[in-house]
Amino acid sequence: MKPTPVLPAQQGPPRDLLDAQIEPFLRYLRAAGYAERTLRKKRAVARAFARWWRRRQVPGEALIDSHLVAFVARGPRGRPARVRFELAALRPFLAHLRAAAGVPTPPQRTEEPLEQRYADYLRHERGLAESSLRTYLPHIRAFLTAQAARPSGGAPAAWDGGTVRDFLLARRRRRSSPSLRPLTAALRSFLRFCYLRGDTALDLALAIPPVRRWTPTAVPAVLAPAEVERVLATPDRATARGRRDHAILLLLARLGLRAGEVVALELGDLGWRTGEFLVRGKGGAQACLPLLADVGEALATYLRQGRGPSASRRVFLRLRAPRVGLGGPAAIGHIVRRALARAGLCPGRRGAAHLFRHSLATRLLRHGASLAEIAEVLRHRSSASTARYAQVDVDALRAVARPWPGAGGAQ
Repeated sequence: MKPTPVLPAQQGPPRDLLDAQIEPFLRYLRAAGYAERTLRKKRAVARAFARWWRRRQVPGEALIDSHLVAFVARGPRGRPARVRFELAALRPFLAHLRAAAGVPTPPQRTEEPLEQRYADYLRHERGLAESSLRTYLPHIRAFLTAQAARPSGGAPAAWDGGTVRDFLLARRRRRSSPSLRPLTAALRSFLRFCYLRGDTALDLALAIPPVRRWTPTAVPAVLAPAEVERVLATPDRATARGRRDHAILLLLARLGLRAGEVVALELGDLGWRTGEFLVRGKGGAQACLPLLADVGEALATYLRQGRGPSASRRVFLRLRAPRVGLGGPAAIGHIVRRALARAGLCPGRRGAAHLFRHSLATRLLRHGASLAEIAEVLRHRSSASTARYAQVDVDALRAVARPWPGAGGAQ
């Protein structure tokens, strides 16, 4: 038996509150699409936890996350599946108690004020997505932690070029050049923010040297038109999964959407009367794209016969409970890789959804579209992002290639 952790004594909920909230919690799960068999199991776990809570000898404790850990540790070791299931049942139950029954939430660890101000700046003034914040903030937190250990106490006014140099050199010893680019980008943005807000007297962002970045020379991987159609034919449209996956694949193949743009698509974005729909792109950019006939038909079929009821406004939902929107771009990549495998194609593990985007750009280029027109279709901000597709048009490159000098050379 594992020893029960010693838990802090705080003012907490009445002992019978847990029993009273089990059925309302199950009603919430039922509305989220959970099966009755799963609900029965979750009811048993919640009742066992309520009994365990009533038997505790320390009165007046607040219900906190460490109580869940103590509960699942009560049994014998070697049953990780049981522990995972009980935690998966009890964590939403605790969230329900806090939201619906007034159980107090323990105070959370507060971030450094400067870090919090920078996060708010990225979120509200620069319009960065939460995924970008998750990339930037760990680097900034590491920088602030390193400065707090210095004799100056980490005050921004004491930072100088040597401060930035020492931090980067210490990090450089453990990183490759590609992994340094996100670090330098985050630190450069943060130091410029500090300068503009008056926290530092100098713009220390200028002290960060650029990281060498090799221009990609490989031709982008693409699918032939026949291969694209083969992949589009793989979903079984007699099932809800197949109808959903077919609509997703059509959005990727016909319109070149990014995986994150497919995930973010909401019901209100579909303009059925105007024949357009709204796309939320990178950096908060928005664009209206035409709702092509086959794409619109696939979406309508999925919404009528595959999506099912849900409180979520996202177009594409999970198939299993809770019936909410897809978790992120990785879910789209999984759908694409599964379809490619069924079509007999073997893509790499990363960037599977982007294959359709590359294929669309290549097809447009070979049919006479200019790079500017392709950039408009794909919503590129930089012309360099579109210029790499010029490598794909081999016939046009052959026409401007100069012959190999000298006789007998390579042809």
